[in-house]
Amino acid sequence: MNRDMMAQLGQMQERLAKAQAEIESRVAKASAGGGAVEVEITGAYKVKSLKIDAEVVDREDVGMLEDLVTAAVNEALQEVQSFQADQLAGLTGGIGLPGAGPSASPPPNRAARRAGKR
Repeated sequence: MNRDMMAQLGQMQERLAKAQAEIESRVAKASAGGGAVEVEITGAYKVKSLKIDAEVVDREDVGMLEDLVTAAVNEALQEVQSFQADQLAGLTGGIGLPGAGPSASPPPNRAARRAGKR
């Protein structure tokens, strides 16, 4: 490798490190059940907060609460993936690196199907 190429690689590494720090500082927010469950996840895939409205806690239907939490977490994770892909696309100039884009959407869960029925 020549010096010019090495300098370009060094600059790209710096831009990548800066982009990663920016991504990790961002927070994705999502909710399910009309706001009954809210979650915040950082760009580093850490759950920052999880709030559950007491009215949706039903001992007879724990499955519904599990579905609402799952739906909110999955939505926030998709948002994190989206802003990671956007940030990476800006760095790569849109050359389409494998694995750099958001993954396909998961099939709707029970809570999503219930919300669609109302």
